[in-house]
Amino acid sequence: MHAEPAAVAEVDYDETHEKLFVRFQSGESHMYVGVPPEVHRSFAEAEGKDRFFREEVSGCYPYNQLLI
Repeated sequence: MHAEPAAVAEVDYDETHEKLFVRFQSGESHMYVGVPPEVHRSFAEAEGKDRFFREEVSGCYPYNQLLI
């Protein structure tokens, strides 16, 4: 597994399937699975999205890189 990009550009969420979609400034996009709704809410409301990502998402949930 390679290091994940750090600069968060956009966050989206599929509550039905508990999937968190993160697009980075680099243009890379990842889909994280098993992310509870409260984690997404906290992420969406976080002032420091990059810090929240590093501390609460990266390394905590499995992900797939999306090829868009």
